[in-house]
Amino acid sequence: MKVIVNISRILVGILFIFSGFIKLNDPVGFSYKLQEYFSAPVLDLPSLIPFALIIAIVIVIFELVLGVMLLIGYAPKFTTWCLLLMIIFFTFLTFYSAYFNKVTDCGCFGDAIPLTPWESFYKDCILFVLILILFFNRKYIEPLFQTAFHKWLIFASFILSFGYSYHVLMHLPVFDFRPYKIGKNITEQMTIPEGAPEAQYEYSWKFKVNGKEQIITNRGAYPQIDGEFIDVETTQVTEGYEPPIHDFIIESPEGTITAEVLEKEKLVLIIAYNLRNSEAEGMEAVKKLSDRALKAGYEVIGLSASGDDLKQKVKEKYNFDFDFYLTDETALKTIIRSNPGILVLNKGTITQKKHWFDAEDIELE
Repeated sequence: MKVIVNISRILVGILFIFSGFIKLNDPVGFSYKLQEYFSAPVLDLPSLIPFALIIAIVIVIFELVLGVMLLIGYAPKFTTWCLLLMIIFFTFLTFYSAYFNKVTDCGCFGDAIPLTPWESFYKDCILFVLILILFFNRKYIEPLFQTAFHKWLIFASFILSFGYSYHVLMHLPVFDFRPYKIGKNITEQMTIPEGAPEAQYEYSWKFKVNGKEQIITNRGAYPQIDGEFIDVETTQVTEGYEPPIHDFIIESPEGTITAEVLEKEKLVLIIAYNLRNSEAEGMEAVKKLSDRALKAGYEVIGLSASGDDLKQKVKEKYNFDFDFYLTDETALKTIIRSNPGILVLNKGTITQKKHWFDAEDIELE
């Protein structure tokens, strides 16, 4: 049993540290996932949405430090109780999401390892068993060091975690696992390769034949049957290939201009998914950068999901010499974890990507 406990201790501790660090690398992204959980269709806790970022930071730091406490064997009773309560809550949450199809990605490992709701639930079930082993056999969890040294290790873990979270909030995630990272070409990321698998659908055709309902199932062809058509139900059997970027569309008053924009050689994109929530200091930094970019021969374009009236007000308030175009809010949140944020593109390839706090570091030719 002691061997089993030590194996469980190592597996759970490492997994909690890894999971916590991945989310700590991108606390803004994790806060978006919490907002999804707090929304009306899921847990219906809209009052918590404004505090999603604070809650996200507290959860991931606690998760990471808890993993450290387990590995070094500090306060086994407190540690195992916390582990048990956390895994009960998250197992319930992932089951609820999976069974009712509420959240398509749990966010357990951020964008590094996307998991479906059921995969996340099965992962939590395995963790639940391992944590139960630890909970009922905590007497076998022996400390690795003296208690005084344990406290310093935990304190250092907390300070380092808090410092790292502050760094990525004021800049950008150190490790970027999204399809919009530096060096990626957006056009290529949107392209479906030749021969890629296509989605397969099953059609259930309902007819009335001789006064009785009859259902014919096939892959799409209209059945040749002598009867009155009633209805048809479509079910997706297998998923087709989905490109890494599939929701990036730029709309102007004249229509879609995505391809045109991605062909430009010297382009600065100002990303502000919600202009109402954009930081004033960030907009002032954007103004300085855009003026500098325009003088250097760059074209500057703003992307936002906000309405036209607000776009115009912001443009006049900060005296911007560029226009904002419409792009989906979720896509903009995925592109960059900053509001506003800055991208420099060369024919669709991302060459630079900065938080507004680092706008002065943008290098222009």
